[in-house]
Amino acid sequence: MKVAVTSVGKDLDSMIDERFGRSSYFIIVDTDSDEFEVSENEGLSSAHGTGVQAAQFIVEKGIQAIITGNIGPNAIKVLKESGIDVFTANSMTVRQALANFSEGKLEKISGSTTGQHNK
Repeated sequence: MKVAVTSVGKDLDSMIDERFGRSSYFIIVDTDSDEFEVSENEGLSSAHGTGVQAAQFIVEKGIQAIITGNIGPNAIKVLKESGIDVFTANSMTVRQALANFSEGKLEKISGSTTGQHNK
């Protein structure tokens, strides 16, 4: 299974970036092999629409689940329509979040954890 985690850094011991659309990096982990790759959030510098851009990137990478802190309504809509599960985690490292995910300890969400942003 391919799982993406929003991260402030480039390794598994980095803290989760609690802002999906403004996350610095996405750490993409293959939970079957434990191999991972790091992708910079290319939409980070955009003035608006970063959540949707990030969601489209996740869809294009074939991710099956995302772990993040907070996610807006437009981004979660794109992910849900693509069949991607969204889990929330805060104040922990990417490694801790993945362990909690494997143990079924993360909350699966179906809606936005933030309000609608100004366009």
